[in-house]
Amino acid sequence: MALALFFFSMYLLMFGLDFVFEFNLLNLSSSSLISMLYVDWVSLLFMSFVLYISSLIMNYSSEYMGGDPNLKRFIYLVLLFVFSMMMMILGLNLVSILLGWDGLGLVSYVLVIYYQNVKSYNAGMLTALSNRVGDAALLMSIAWMSSLGSWNFPFYLYWDSPIMGVVFMFCVLAAFTKSAQIPFSSWLPAAMAAPTPVSALVHSSTLVTAGVYLLIRMSPGFSDSLMSVLLFFSLFTMFMAGAGANFEYDLKKIIALSTLSQLGMMLTILSLGGQDLAFFHLLTHALFKALLFMCAGVIIHSFGDIQDIRCMGGLIKVLPVTCICMNISNFALCGVPFLSGFYSKDMIAEVLSMEVLSIFIYLVFYVSIGLTVSYSVRLSYYIFYGDFNTPSVYSLGCQYNKTMIKSMVGLIFMVVFMGSALSWGLFSTPYFIILPFLMKVMTLVFIFIGLGLGVEIVVTGYSGYSWTFKFFAVTVFFSSMWHLPVLSTSGAVKPFLGSGKVSFTRGDHGWLEYYGSAGLFAVTKMVVKSAQALSVNHIKIFLFTFLVLILCLTIV
Repeated sequence: MALALFFFSMYLLMFGLDFVFEFNLLNLSSSSLISMLYVDWVSLLFMSFVLYISSLIMNYSSEYMGGDPNLKRFIYLVLLFVFSMMMMILGLNLVSILLGWDGLGLVSYVLVIYYQNVKSYNAGMLTALSNRVGDAALLMSIAWMSSLGSWNFPFYLYWDSPIMGVVFMFCVLAAFTKSAQIPFSSWLPAAMAAPTPVSALVHSSTLVTAGVYLLIRMSPGFSDSLMSVLLFFSLFTMFMAGAGANFEYDLKKIIALSTLSQLGMMLTILSLGGQDLAFFHLLTHALFKALLFMCAGVIIHSFGDIQDIRCMGGLIKVLPVTCICMNISNFALCGVPFLSGFYSKDMIAEVLSMEVLSIFIYLVFYVSIGLTVSYSVRLSYYIFYGDFNTPSVYSLGCQYNKTMIKSMVGLIFMVVFMGSALSWGLFSTPYFIILPFLMKVMTLVFIFIGLGLGVEIVVTGYSGYSWTFKFFAVTVFFSSMWHLPVLSTSGAVKPFLGSGKVSFTRGDHGWLEYYGSAGLFAVTKMVVKSAQALSVNHIKIFLFTFLVLILCLTIV
């Protein structure tokens, strides 16, 4: 299916064809509810990539999750996930997009809590609640569009209207939650509690790219002010994720932060009007990031579920094929020339250089590219070339996982060649960008600066981090994703839990208890006891009263 959709998308691209399928779902009085499926080269090409990657990951899962008694349930969940993504890709009606969008959010929650422990539950709840903000924003945009007579937003892209301005604003908010941009970034590394095949699928081509895809479709109608907001948020997400990955030791979280960084890059170029370049990078990124996660899964599987890179090292001698695949995908991530990542990243950097922007934005962008190389070099050293730090010799006896290796080899050729093929296929006229020599080689300059920084971090080892303790607050700020996990978990929850505790102790167990049920019960009990004492001792009381009466009469 992936192959057929790829060639069909190329056919549509060559002849400039689009197909619109409309389904009349409901006629009520004078209004009708019409659903629309939009088939063009963008949707078909994206679907072919999603189907190809998901098929390899299914094959990979059969061995990775082989010991799981509920493997069939896992496969069904992943299939449901892919189906939700297909619905989201094809639908250009806000209601049908919402169905796919909600399906992605629900199934991602179920997959994140798959291992059923406290950490997974917390991560799943953070993922679900962050995505609910986006679902609510989409519902609000549907409500705002109700007055226009249709929810098919392509009809209104070029209509300058305050209603569409509000709709686009809500859709940008929805895309920010799904693509984990600031301030919703904390759920993406937390979602690494899911099984590795899920991470490979979710964080390469499906869940996180849904927001970018929606913005690619909608961006022709965005105002300049909305584009500026999008630029700053995505640029700082890119920088924040790159800086945080240099301090991280969890293998899967480093790759998750690199995903966050690349999403920031896609939205940065999108906000400058390069929708085609954002889509190009989305496709190439899906390939090398899926391969990166699959390699990480083999390493974690071989090490008996250890994810700390400080407990690895010297794997080039133990897992040579996995290390080759991971190094190639790392090179593609860094933008090393003539691999798939180079064609999209280099073009994005050059187009950004052509824009009339501030030097601040220019530097932040290029520093983020350098940080990408830095954490990739650090990761490669710790895993492949460093000392053999594994706590056991379990990994020495690990069997070669043939099924997993086959899935990885199926991606490796795509990672090497697909960037070049897409750069020829996607653009009707080739990009030919003329820049001054220094600006032209600026990408390579920052790649080498990042390489030097990564080597420096590795060579100095733990002593290299000692100078950072002089700036402890700044170090903690950068290493903890600008405190976003704290702000979105304990920071957000603490005031509500605190006020709940106060109302519970002082209300339910305090004044309300005193003047409510407990106080009423105490008064009633006292009255009943008094009445009971009277009824038990009535003869004594009668005789005593009689004697007192006689005495009073005698005195009188």
